[in-house]
Amino acid sequence: MGHLDPNKQGSEADQTLTNRQGHPITDNQNIRTVGDRGPSTLENYHFIEKISHFDRERVPERVVHARGAGAYGVFEAYGTVGSEPVSKYTRAKLFQEKGKQTPVFVRFSTVVHGGHSPETLRDPRGFAVKFYTEDGNWDLVGNNLKIFFIRDPLKFPDMVHSFKPDPVTNLNDPERMFDFLSNSPEATHMVTFLFSPWGIPANYRQMQGSGVNTYKWVNQDGVGYLVKYHWEPLKQGIKNLTQDEAEAIQAKNTSHATQDLYEAIDRGDYPEWELNVQILEDGEHPELDFDPLDPTKLWPQEKFPFLPVGKMTLNRNPENYFAEVEQAAFGTGVLVDGLDFSDDKLLQGRTFSYSDTQRYRVGTNYLQLPINAPKAPVATNQRDGQMEYKIDLAPGQNPHVNYEPSSLGGLTEARPSGAEHEPAYDARLVREKIGRTNDFGQAGDTYRKFEPWERDELVKNLVDALKMCRPVVRDKMIGYFKEADADYGKRVAEALARAEAAAPEHLGNESMRQGQELADRSGHRTDGY
Repeated sequence: MGHLDPNKQGSEADQTLTNRQGHPITDNQNIRTVGDRGPSTLENYHFIEKISHFDRERVPERVVHARGAGAYGVFEAYGTVGSEPVSKYTRAKLFQEKGKQTPVFVRFSTVVHGGHSPETLRDPRGFAVKFYTEDGNWDLVGNNLKIFFIRDPLKFPDMVHSFKPDPVTNLNDPERMFDFLSNSPEATHMVTFLFSPWGIPANYRQMQGSGVNTYKWVNQDGVGYLVKYHWEPLKQGIKNLTQDEAEAIQAKNTSHATQDLYEAIDRGDYPEWELNVQILEDGEHPELDFDPLDPTKLWPQEKFPFLPVGKMTLNRNPENYFAEVEQAAFGTGVLVDGLDFSDDKLLQGRTFSYSDTQRYRVGTNYLQLPINAPKAPVATNQRDGQMEYKIDLAPGQNPHVNYEPSSLGGLTEARPSGAEHEPAYDARLVREKIGRTNDFGQAGDTYRKFEPWERDELVKNLVDALKMCRPVVRDKMIGYFKEADADYGKRVAEALARAEAAAPEHLGNESMRQGQELADRSGHRTDGY
């Protein structure tokens, strides 16, 4: 086993990034796609190797979304999207009839921290919904915030590594996180949300949910439309916490959100969310100053209104946490007829990663577990594997035939329910970021829409984290904030200067990166980073 020699001065070649085959990596920012915004391809070897290893970094706890709570409920369709028949845009059966009910299971979670971490930490919250439809399962996997840090899946393992504890000290260190973020300008918008009060929802009942990525709806004629999904709390409303409020709760209860959800359902105070969609015609939309496939961007509601399509009510608690909540497995590729993928690169990377993670974490036959199994009939030619406990045979199927096609009584293909959606592409296979990055425009818009107290809290939380960072990291982040909004950057810079004047020994001191002083400094944080 190799080891690091601290006395060896590495040359530039020694520091070159490679994969585990020893191949030098010339681009660790962009997967290969058909054109700069087109779909990804299966021969993305570096990405698949990188994400496959990342999926297996924890045993048996989830690498991300480890801390969670769940509940059962029902989704009731309105039969319309806004004022129009939903069939105009999608043929998905669960949406078609007014009053049609579909059972669901929802898992809420924090993202970065471990299974026993406090639920008050500053962190995005997962909001994953499993619809047990008549056509099989649909998983709508998202977060409470409507955007994300990055737009290319190749960067995801690095992002999470930077947010996780230092691999040497095992301590959370804000400089590691901001080192990554300061080299990822597209993250400025998400940072603005995360360090505002929106970064700590009061509980799981009083937070929004979003699919984050752009998906497609497909109608009977095979016409596709770009869609974004949004869960909006109904009777319980939205509530977030300041850092001080979160710390006061954490001093007494590290499981407040799990307790709140369980007790609300137990007493019959069932939380409700309305599912809204934003719809765009399929295409590049050059009239916009951002790419609608970019997950770091919002679709402005004043241009693309929220259109309600149904309501979800959670009304039953799990009977066993491990069997139901911990073993629940979701995937962004779990779609039913009438729903489809867009060319969003992050979505395509997640679609491989989620299912790959579940096979590793729960097992090859994880879809046979009751919490994950569809309520629709299952008939496959898949056989064997660890923990298989039933055979997916259809009534009357010849048990000797586990392949297709066959003339001897095997399974047959389903008939299409509508025209196939067939996007067309004419572009080179490239490694490029999308053309309309506009990394700072919406971050500035979001800052200006915050209430004054939210801006105050944002600046305070950013300074508490950035004062732990070296100048090269702080200066890059301040530059990004100034690009977003001049007042935003000015306030952060001035507050950091005041903090430095008040405690110069804690700021910009290179010697603090050594030994125990690093551990002491890293231990100052209380907000989860």
